[in-house]
Amino acid sequence: MRIVRLIFIGALVSGCSATFKQNVLQEPNTKLVRGKSVAIATPANGWYGKKEYSDSGRMTAIATRAAFARFTNTSVISIGCRDLACLRNHTSGPFDYYVVPEILHWEDRATEWSGLPDKIDVKIMVYDGTGKEMGSTLISGRSKWATFDGDHPQDLLPEPLNSYVETLY
Repeated sequence: MRIVRLIFIGALVSGCSATFKQNVLQEPNTKLVRGKSVAIATPANGWYGKKEYSDSGRMTAIATRAAFARFTNTSVISIGCRDLACLRNHTSGPFDYYVVPEILHWEDRATEWSGLPDKIDVKIMVYDGTGKEMGSTLISGRSKWATFDGDHPQDLLPEPLNSYVETLY
């Protein structure tokens, strides 16, 4: 009986944490300078199958801004821009850095009752003021299966984004 309880507790604890992976696509060739200005694009909303997750692009931009805000006083989210060309041409003035997030996968599941985890894949590309790519990464997240409070894919963003942005500075 004691062994059964230990196995149950072990299974419960192992399912209580989200997992993250970060796949660096291009190593930063130089560190970003603290305090410099950052413009952040708002990616297109994420999809899974035929379902579009409204506001997922905006939530991704907000999470990205929060990660960069720890290192700069001037970070702006450009709601109408999804790519570098738009950011450079339609933001208010030149910026020192441009960040372009792209949602590759966004899956919001009813994990509480189905046991299927939420999943995200978000690509983050960072450019200098001239438009030269400084670094990029692919962040993947998967929610815990033992969730009782209704986690969502956007809850998977802050931890890996903060970790990646720290490596840039």
